[in-house]
Amino acid sequence: SQAVNADAFMEFRVLGKGGFGEVCACQRRATGKMYANKRLNKKRLKKRKGYEAALVEKRILARVHSRFIVSLACAFQTKTDLCLVMTIMNGGDLR
Repeated sequence: SQAVNADAFMEFRVLGKGGFGEVCACQRRATGKMYANKRLNKKRLKKRKGYEAALVEKRILARVHSRFIVSLACAFQTKTDLCLVMTIMNGGDLR
């Protein structure tokens, strides 16, 4: 329940890229636990009218608790990005 910002995480590598941003593997500095950080670029969201979709995704991830779907650990914003920090799953997607 503490305020979290970009300084709380150390990024490692890019796991994937999409239309609004990219997903990076990151580690929480305080605990050493690994997460996936989905960074959504604010300019791209505004240009493509994706703000509402990003907020809906955040709300859904915060409520879902399943072994098969990632859950939201925390969310924050920087000057240029909206960041959704999620649990990391090994093995990639379902394809």
